[in-house]
Amino acid sequence: MQRALKKYLFLSLGTLTLGLGVVGIFIPVLPTTPLLLVTALCYLRSSTALYNWLINHKLLGRYLRAYLEQRIVPRRVKMAALGTLWPSLLLSMFLIPLFPVRLLVALIGLAVSAYILRLREEAAA
Repeated sequence: MQRALKKYLFLSLGTLTLGLGVVGIFIPVLPTTPLLLVTALCYLRSSTALYNWLINHKLLGRYLRAYLEQRIVPRRVKMAALGTLWPSLLLSMFLIPLFPVRLLVALIGLAVSAYILRLREEAAA
């Protein structure tokens, strides 16, 4: 009984993060790749068929496989991530009146940026 409940919880969470990840393709505030990675993890723990569907998806699968297997990200994806991250963070920092929170947002942004920049890029074809 408990095993079935876990399966359905992972399945539900995976489907929710998949939906948010797809919305994130069009709305830059939502982090698409991390949400899709959570989806992959949830599907891996709940449904092999859904995990295989996601990993072999025409659009999303290529990026997920490259990241999961080799930690490789295309340069344009890295630049797009940074190009949406910083305007969002700067707007947040502008709207937040508390300096310690602004500082925390900036530090998190720097850490995320450093991680993104350290990811290997696909070799030029």
